[in-house]
Amino acid sequence: MEVYCTRPGCPRPQNYFSDLDDSSMLKTVQQKFCTTCGMPLILSGRYLPVRLLGQGGFGAAFLARDRYTPAMRQCVAKLLQPSVSLSPAQLKIAQNLFEREAAVLEELGNEHSQIPSLLAFFELTVPSLQPGKNDQFFYLVQEFIDGENLEEELAVKSKFSEPEIMVVLREILKVLDFVHSRGSIHRDIKPANIMRGKNGRLYLLDFGAVKQVTQTAGTSKASTGIYSLGYAPPEQMTGQEVYPATDLYALGVTCITLLSGLQPTDLFDSYKNEWNWHSRVEISSRLTEVLDRMLLSAPSQRFQSATEVEAALKYNSQQPTMVVQPPTVPTPPPLPPPQAPPTQQPPTVIPATAPGGLQASPRGTFSIWEVLGGAAFTGFEGGLLAIALTSLLPSPGLSMGLLGMIVGGLIYGQYRRSIEQTEMLIIGAGTFAMLWFFPVLRSAAIGIYGGSPIAGVLFVGWLAALGAIAVTAIFRLIYKLLSNVF
Repeated sequence: MEVYCTRPGCPRPQNYFSDLDDSSMLKTVQQKFCTTCGMPLILSGRYLPVRLLGQGGFGAAFLARDRYTPAMRQCVAKLLQPSVSLSPAQLKIAQNLFEREAAVLEELGNEHSQIPSLLAFFELTVPSLQPGKNDQFFYLVQEFIDGENLEEELAVKSKFSEPEIMVVLREILKVLDFVHSRGSIHRDIKPANIMRGKNGRLYLLDFGAVKQVTQTAGTSKASTGIYSLGYAPPEQMTGQEVYPATDLYALGVTCITLLSGLQPTDLFDSYKNEWNWHSRVEISSRLTEVLDRMLLSAPSQRFQSATEVEAALKYNSQQPTMVVQPPTVPTPPPLPPPQAPPTQQPPTVIPATAPGGLQASPRGTFSIWEVLGGAAFTGFEGGLLAIALTSLLPSPGLSMGLLGMIVGGLIYGQYRRSIEQTEMLIIGAGTFAMLWFFPVLRSAAIGIYGGSPIAGVLFVGWLAALGAIAVTAIFRLIYKLLSNVF
C-alpha cells in the first residue's frame, strides 16, 4: 500500500509498504514512518494519507483513508504549516484560528448537507530535520467530496450558460445564508472551492480562517497567496473587517469568470478601477444588474445578505428575458432593495383613436405609419365590402350592420397584431378579385363609377381609404391635444 508523507519539504514523500496490503496487518500495525525523513505516516494512529490534493501558503491538503472503517473511507487531511516564518505569538494565533476553523466545520458540517463534516482535529509533535529541535503540526480531517470543482468544469466546457449560473447562485446562496446566520464568513469563495459531487449536488469547501492569519502575520508578498487574488473585495485585500457582503462580492466574481471563461484579472480594469465584463457575456439585463451590485467596491452598497440576492433572482425569474450585450460602463448605482419585488404591471393600452386607426396594443406601441397604414387598409377593405354587401343583400340595414361587424373585426385583428402587413395585402387583393370575378358585383361597381369595373372598384376603395386616413389623423390630433391639457 502507498502512503504519502505529510512533512513539508520531504524530498521523497511517496512510500510503499507491501505488508499493509494485508487487511489484518493494516488494522493492527501501530505506526509506519517515512523511509526518507522519518515522519510518522499514520496520522492520529488512524488516517493514512495516500496523495497530495493541493497546497498553498497555509499548508497542504491530502487525500487519506480511514483504516478503522470497513470500506477504508476516504477523507481529507488538512495540515497547518504556514510557508512564512511566524513568531511564537503569531504561530499561537494561527493555531487558535485553525482550531476555530475546525470548530466551525464541526458545527456547520454536521448541520448542513452541502458543507463537509469534520471528522477529527489533532496536533502532532515530531523531531525536526534540524538536530535538537521539534516540529509541531496541526491537522484537521474532514469529509471527502468525490466530484469535480467548478474550476475543473470550466476548463472542460470553456463557459457556463446563464441557466447553469442561476443554479450555482441559488445553491451557494443557500449555503452562505446558513453560514452567515451562524456568525461565520467564508472569505474564499471561488470556482475551485465549489465542488459538484457525483450526485450532482454543489458543496462549499475550504473554510480557511487560517488564511487571514498568515495574511496579517506574514509578509505582504505572502498575503497575496492567502486570499485568492481577484476574487477578494477591497476590504479583504486591505486587511479590514469582512462582512457577509464580502462573500457575496467573491461569489459575483466567481459567476462572471464562469460566464466569460476568463480570469478576474482579465475582467477588471485596474486603470479605471472597475469591472469590464458586460461585453464578454450574453445574459439577461436583470441578472446583469444583480451581479453588478454584488461587485460594487463599497460593502455598504452591495446586497447585505444572501437572502437579498435570492429575492432579486426570484424577481428576475418573473421578468421577460432580454439578452443584452451592453458596452463597458462605470460602476452602476445600487439597485433598490428587492425585499418586496414589485408586481409586474401590464403594458399601458391606449384605445383606438378612430374607427380605422390604432394607437397601441398589449404587444407594443404602434408607430404613426402603422396607424395610418392600418386606417388605409381598413378604409379600402370597407369600401370594397360595401359594394359587395349592398349588391348581394336585399336590406340596406342588414348590409351596413354586417359591414360594421366585419370592419370592427379587422380593426381588432390589427390591434392584437393578428393581422400583419403582408396579410393586409392578401386580404385586399382577395376582396378585389371577388368583385372582379362575380358579374353582379362587377355591375354594381360600374353603376357606382360609371366606367370600367376595375376603375370603379379602385375608385371606391381608394376613396374610402383616404377618408379613413383623414378621420384617423383628426382623431389622433384631438387625442394628443386633450392629453397635453389633462
